[in-house]
Amino acid sequence: MPALQPSSSPNRSADQFDVVVVGAGFAGMYMLHRLRGLGLSARVYEQGDGVGGTWYWNRYPGARCDVESMQYSYSFSDELQQQWDWSERYAPQPEILKYANHVADRFDLRRDIQFSTRVESAVFDESANRWSVTTSDGKTVSAQFVILATGCLSNARMPDIEGLADFKGKVYHTGHWPHEPVDFSGLRVGVIGTGSSGIQSVPVIAEQASHLTVFQRTANFSIPARNAALTAEEREEFRSNYPEIRRFAREEARNGIYTDMPDRGALDDGDNERRARYEQRWTRGGLTFMSVYNNLALDQAANDTAADFVRGKIAEIVEHPETAKLLQPNSHPIGTKRICIDSDYFAAFNRPNVTLVDIKSNPIKEILPNGVRTADETYEVDALVLATGFDAMTGSVARIDIRGRAGQTLNQKWAEGPRTYLGLMSAGFPNLFIITGPGSPSVLSNMMVSIEQHVDWITDCIGYMRERDLDAMEAGRDAEDSWVAHVNEVAHGTLYPQANSWYMGANIPGKPQIFMPYIGGVGVYRQICNDVAAKGYQGFAMTPAERTRMAASS
Repeated sequence: MPALQPSSSPNRSADQFDVVVVGAGFAGMYMLHRLRGLGLSARVYEQGDGVGGTWYWNRYPGARCDVESMQYSYSFSDELQQQWDWSERYAPQPEILKYANHVADRFDLRRDIQFSTRVESAVFDESANRWSVTTSDGKTVSAQFVILATGCLSNARMPDIEGLADFKGKVYHTGHWPHEPVDFSGLRVGVIGTGSSGIQSVPVIAEQASHLTVFQRTANFSIPARNAALTAEEREEFRSNYPEIRRFAREEARNGIYTDMPDRGALDDGDNERRARYEQRWTRGGLTFMSVYNNLALDQAANDTAADFVRGKIAEIVEHPETAKLLQPNSHPIGTKRICIDSDYFAAFNRPNVTLVDIKSNPIKEILPNGVRTADETYEVDALVLATGFDAMTGSVARIDIRGRAGQTLNQKWAEGPRTYLGLMSAGFPNLFIITGPGSPSVLSNMMVSIEQHVDWITDCIGYMRERDLDAMEAGRDAEDSWVAHVNEVAHGTLYPQANSWYMGANIPGKPQIFMPYIGGVGVYRQICNDVAAKGYQGFAMTPAERTRMAASS
C-alpha cells in the first residue's frame, strides 16, 4: 500500500487541514475527490487497511449488491462509467471492492487517506470555529470542517447471547468477515439471523457444510435476483443510455433506481391481471418487484396482494409444508423491512443437510462449547456464523466522541433518536456534515445516487462559504425540529413503521425506535435540498470569518 504523503495545500501545518473526512468507502472517496477540486487540504481517516467501506468489511459467502451493477456505480466521471466493465447483473463483493480500489488508484486518492486509523473524538472549538480531531494513533489534528462518511451499514452488531465467548469453534460475523477464504467443508455450521446477509450466505454455506442449521427469529420477504453474466451488448445499451438513466434515478425515481414507473394501484387490476404482473416481476427478479404498483407501501390491502403472492411462491418452492410455513413472513407488510434478493435461498431448505429452527417460538438459551441450546433442543455445531446485522445509520457515528457547542456530545443529543436538518447537519454541531445520515433517503435508496447528491451539495456549500468568507455553518434548531417532524409525518403516512426493522433501530436493544430515513423519495428530497441552497441555505446559520477573528483577538 502506498505510503501516506502530506497534503500539498499551502498555508497549513502538517496537523492542520481544511477538512477531515471520516471513512474511505464510496462516500469518503468521492468527497475527497470533490474537496481537491476546491483546492482544499483534506485528510481521510479509515479504520480498515483499504478502501471500500461496507464492501471492505462484508466479505461473507454470497455477498453481492442488491442494486444492479450498472446503476450501483459512480456517475461523476463519464469516462469511468464508460470504461469499467461489470461482469454480472449484480456485482459480487470482490468485484465491487476491485472497483473501489480502481477508483482510488485512477484518481490518486490514497495519498490523502490514512488507513488502519480510527477517529476517536472530534471536539469543536467555539472561539476558532475549528474541530480538534483525535485518532487511534494518539495524534490530534485541526480542521475547519469534519465530514462523516462513516456509512450506514458498517458497525457490525454482535448479539448478546449467553455462552458465546465459551464456544470452542470458529465464530464469524458476516459484517466483519476474514480476508482469507473460509472453508466449511465437512463442518456442522450454525447461521444465526436471516436478514440480507443470512439470506445471501445460506445457499453458499449449505453447499459446503456437512450440515447447516439456520436459526431464524423473523422470516423475511425475498425476491429472486436472477443474477447472470452481463453481455457486451447489455453493457453497451446501458452506457449509451446513461444520461437518461442517471437523470431519471436522481430526479424521478423514489429510490434512485431506473425502472418502469407504475401507473396504477394494485387493486385497480383484477386478480388475474395482477397475478400476471407479479409473475412478470418475479421472473425478472430484483428490487423492482416492489414498483409494479404505486401503492404497495401506502395501502395495506394493496400490500397484502404482493405479500400473499410471495408467500405463495415460498410454498411452491419449499417442499416441506412446515418449513415453508416458517419461512413465510407474517409479521410485517412486504417492503417495510428492506426487501432481500437471493439466489436459491428458499430452495436451500430442500437440501437434506439443512435444518431450519424457529427461535421465536423456541428461543436460543445459550451457546455451549460445541453447540447451540434452545428452549427445546441442543444443536451441535462446529462453527457459528452471526448474520445479526448492524447498528444501522447511527452506530458508526455513535462510536466517535463528538462534542459540539458547550461540550454537548452528539450521543447525548441523539439519546432519544437522531435529530438532523435534511440528514446533513445536527444543530449545535457547526461545520459537521453527515453523508447519507438519518433524515435523508439513505438506506431506502440506491446508495450511490444518494452519496453523490450529498457530496455534491456539501461541496457546493463549502464553496459558497469560502467565496463569502464565512467561517461556520450550523443547522438552526427550528429548521431541524421542522425537518424531524416532516420525516416522521411522511413515514407515518406509509406502512413502514409497522415493521420492527433496523430502519426503526428495533434490532438494537435499548435504541430509541424512531423511523430514521426520509421516505419522501430521492427526487423530492433532492429538490428540497436544492431549494434550501438556492435560498442562501435557508434554515442554516452562517458566521462571517471576521466575527470569529474579532472574537479570538478580544
